[in-house]
Amino acid sequence: MLNEKVICAGFGGQGVMSIGQLLAYGGMLDNHNVTWLPSYGPEMRGGTAYCSVMISKEPVGSPVISRDATSAIVMNLPSLRKFESYVISGGDLLINSSMVSELAERDDLNCYYIPANDIAKECGSDRAANMVMLGAYLAIHPVVSQASVKKAFLKVFGDKAEKLLELNMSAIEGGAASVRDTLRLNRAA
Repeated sequence: MLNEKVICAGFGGQGVMSIGQLLAYGGMLDNHNVTWLPSYGPEMRGGTAYCSVMISKEPVGSPVISRDATSAIVMNLPSLRKFESYVISGGDLLINSSMVSELAERDDLNCYYIPANDIAKECGSDRAANMVMLGAYLAIHPVVSQASVKKAFLKVFGDKAEKLLELNMSAIEGGAASVRDTLRLNRAA
């Protein structure tokens, strides 16, 4: 049964709200029930920012995730420290290892260390690190189709999106590729 509860967190300007919006719009396009709940710190760019996204086959009663997230995507160290405890045992923790040099403290989570900024630079823009993390998440949990992500991208980013679509889809694929070997090893074990 599809019932994903995802927290996306980082500093303002790292694109964590965009990850959430793309998941939510993509989920709607794939006929899932979704919620997206943003939360900002005192500043938008540079301050703390996170959002909660739920994607489910069943109606969603509340958009609030309180220590029952199935996954967390963290872009920086303060987000790792705050949201690691929100993920359920056996859940997934995706960490931007370009920005976070520490390891997760919990050993009951599936942790993925993704050098998102480095992969984004290889794709053509270090600003696409959020798309790398989205791609990694979707490789682990293919809850939204690639076609819906493309449509959602055009909706979320508007007129400027068309010229950025190829670069961002490349970043999504780079993120997916970064976790595929880990997934193969985990499934073989």
